[in-house]
Amino acid sequence: HDVRGATAWVTLEPCAHHGRTPPCADALVDAGLSRVVVAVADPFPRVAGQGIGRLRAAGIAVDLADADLAARAREINIGFFSRFERGRPWVRLKVACSLDGRTALANGVSQWITGPEARLDGHRWRKRASVILTGIGTVLADDPRLDVRLVESHLQPLRMVLDSHLRVPDDARILQAPGRCEVVTSSLPDSSRSRALFDRGISVLAVDPGMDGRPSMAAVASLLAQRQANEVHVEAGAVLNGALLRAGLVDELLVYQAPMLVGPGIPLADLPVSTELQEALRFAIVETVTMGSDLRLRLFRLDGHVDSCQRRTT
Repeated sequence: HDVRGATAWVTLEPCAHHGRTPPCADALVDAGLSRVVVAVADPFPRVAGQGIGRLRAAGIAVDLADADLAARAREINIGFFSRFERGRPWVRLKVACSLDGRTALANGVSQWITGPEARLDGHRWRKRASVILTGIGTVLADDPRLDVRLVESHLQPLRMVLDSHLRVPDDARILQAPGRCEVVTSSLPDSSRSRALFDRGISVLAVDPGMDGRPSMAAVASLLAQRQANEVHVEAGAVLNGALLRAGLVDELLVYQAPMLVGPGIPLADLPVSTELQEALRFAIVETVTMGSDLRLRLFRLDGHVDSCQRRTT
């Protein structure tokens, strides 16, 4: 089709530099467009207005979209904006729990609290992530694969295990194909163990420890940014969930809630005892969706990010 004289609507300012592809701005100029509507300017330093400038220099009219469309476009690239504006990825914590907030029975049994529709949807969210993050406790208790297999995907997110003492078993399913896995520790006490993992193609990365000797959550966030991770999908147990929440690193909760009460069991996060409601960690519901017999809630941390997203109920 001949698009000369047409208008193009783009979710992000067209790039003006050579990366993995030639400049998008040049492609739009070559197509003979007369107008381009840009939803959001690109914060990447090698673009940052240069794409819009190149279009205008070529005689193309450039307009910025209204606030509503800009908010929707930001959500599409929410991890990209997080990494360039805050220096760390967008962290999405996924949990499946009962009405009383239990992710497993007291004896550890958790399969399956939610139904097949919720599990399928969880794989869709895995697919869009750069990294899937978990802790050694989850690996030892559940031996999860944490890959994308219930939906079609040509790529697998990087899987990352936080493991202070390199206790991950050699036959752990998370270490196996498809996809790559890395182990993050707070020290390298056993060089033979790290060499054995390295020989299998598993990278072992050390970060600064926190007060408890485990990997510092701030150091992990910095590492993820260095790895150019935009969105991090967390599927972990109460210990790591609690550590991320206490560190203020959880931007979004993805909660699949089953219509059941299980009584005493494992909570979704280990959090300190609060004496005042003002101490509670607060989130805003931005979306509710029924999935089979379960309910999926999406919640954003109340720090300004929720204002840029649409609230949806289905």
